[in-house]
Amino acid sequence: MRVLVLGGTGFIGRFVVHQLHPGGHEVAVFHRGRSPAELPPAVRRLLGDRHRLAGHAAELREFAPDVAIDMIPSSGASARDLLQVFRGVARRAVVVSSMDVYRATAVLHRLDHGPLEPIPLTEASPLRAMSQTYPLAQLRALQGLFGWLDDAYDKVAVEREAQGAPDLPATILRLPMVYGPGDPLHRFSPVLKRILDGRRTIPFEERVARWRSPRGYVENVAAAIVLATTNDRAAGRIYNVAEAEAFSEVEWARLIAEAIGWRGLIFSVPSGRAPAHLAQPANLDQHWVADTSRIRAELGYREPVPRAEAIRRTIEWERAHPSVAWDPAQFDYEAEDALDPNA
Repeated sequence: MRVLVLGGTGFIGRFVVHQLHPGGHEVAVFHRGRSPAELPPAVRRLLGDRHRLAGHAAELREFAPDVAIDMIPSSGASARDLLQVFRGVARRAVVVSSMDVYRATAVLHRLDHGPLEPIPLTEASPLRAMSQTYPLAQLRALQGLFGWLDDAYDKVAVEREAQGAPDLPATILRLPMVYGPGDPLHRFSPVLKRILDGRRTIPFEERVARWRSPRGYVENVAAAIVLATTNDRAAGRIYNVAEAEAFSEVEWARLIAEAIGWRGLIFSVPSGRAPAHLAQPANLDQHWVADTSRIRAELGYREPVPRAEAIRRTIEWERAHPSVAWDPAQFDYEAEDALDPNA
């Protein structure tokens, strides 16, 4: 199979490429040439900007992929560019989306003030009615980490466009919160930094403590993308991709603590007593739990890397690459010491 990966040098994309290559597939990667990711020597490199995809159409079509994987579609316009370039060339597209398409996400971010959405979320759960996913200021901050994001970011629009081309059937993969080596958001850092700073306790505001969300280890998420790419049964299908269990924030903190051998106390604090840096403005009564049974039943998906090993690898990377972007106010240890139940 000839596979073209748009954005194949980023956090998730580089693992997709490294898993495709040993399978005997001919792989090309379209990227800006700015990422230091090392690709296998046999992988063909095509340089260009995803925001100007149509301008590279001739070179991309010349590769003549059987499947085009778009790791970084941001808006309806970017999805239309994908269809314009590969319609009549590729037989399928694999489009990486997000679980932020669900109405539950709008409820979580207080963009939708209606009732809570039932969980778990299935591929048939209602989607957001509004296009705004994140406030513009937050989106601009994220663009510094994810250069492919544009101001019109909306995965609902991406999916709508991708599903509208019967001559280029698309597989849509809705991804969770992804952790692992290379994570630009350093999702383990709030817990891990406290442990490495020698803290004896880690407090959580009670609503944050019990909130549950979908997660996936980067190599396992990449395996799901590769599976959907190489299995024609996935054509025209939508799949949630995440670990089967959705742990709470406190449960995740305990898994990290156990993996690093920390024996301190993790506890929750009533909302009225929690300092401001531990609170979240979101509606945390809306949990974000996803049903992933479809991809497991239809494609036989199983995580190749066990959770314990995934956590170990992530901690190892985080320790070697600590984030330098954290606001010190998010680690107000004096305020946290005042909450210590053992003091």
